[in-house]
Amino acid sequence: MNLHLTLAVVAGATLGLGVFLVVRELVPATPALGPALRRLHQPPGSARTGPADRRLDWLTGMARWLRPPHRQLALLDRTPEQYALSLLLSALIGLSAPALLSVTLFTVGVSLPLAVPVLGSLGLALLCALVAHRSVLTRADTARDEFRQAVCTYLDLVALQLSAAHGPVQSLERAAAICEGWVFDRISEALRMAQMQMHSPWDELRDLADRIGIPELGDVGAIMRSSGSEGAQVHETLRSRADSLRDQIRTDNLARAEGVTSRLDIPGALLVFVLLGFAIYPFLARL
Repeated sequence: MNLHLTLAVVAGATLGLGVFLVVRELVPATPALGPALRRLHQPPGSARTGPADRRLDWLTGMARWLRPPHRQLALLDRTPEQYALSLLLSALIGLSAPALLSVTLFTVGVSLPLAVPVLGSLGLALLCALVAHRSVLTRADTARDEFRQAVCTYLDLVALQLSAAHGPVQSLERAAAICEGWVFDRISEALRMAQMQMHSPWDELRDLADRIGIPELGDVGAIMRSSGSEGAQVHETLRSRADSLRDQIRTDNLARAEGVTSRLDIPGALLVFVLLGFAIYPFLARL
């Protein structure tokens, strides 16, 4: 009785700690203008010394230990700390579920060996953490496909703006402001940061492409760099790059569809063998 009560208290405390951490991270805090401006113009190599950062040092260390997928997280606009917190919360849920289930069964008169909730908690915690990690990778793959398709549209829009006798920088900004969606919001934000920090927009697009792992966006910056520095007419190059990118996306989609179709052949073949077994069994039973 004391053992199960101890397990129930530990499981409840663990679950409560996880809920407290999630609520504390989700509650928005009022940012101070001074630290925000210092973070915006922070010199390279300077360390963060704010009180909020000191409170999250343990979470930063945990994120560094987990080795998160940085490009996928940057594409999803998530930080390594948020990734580590999501894995920790998933593991806590998996850790507490078997313990709570064993306590519930004990209250109705069903007693389980101690090894069952312990091993079940550890296994389910690991499984939940892997599911959360896989969910991040899956959403990143979906977001990458959507980003590549939006880059095709962005290439055409920039080419149209250049054909309308707009400058390279203005063409990039006007093309990003025409459409709506999270992809164009990210591009507009990068161009706005380039304007605020007095950087060239094509270099900012290249840095964004390297950070999120979308080389097609870096091609836009490379093409526009030649237009801005050498004065070259690149609208035809942009259109041809958009057409080649659409062909590449179409080829990738066809290859993915063929892979799914080939995997569907396996259960079909197994079904044929099962039906064949049902047909042959009466004859074999008479022998």
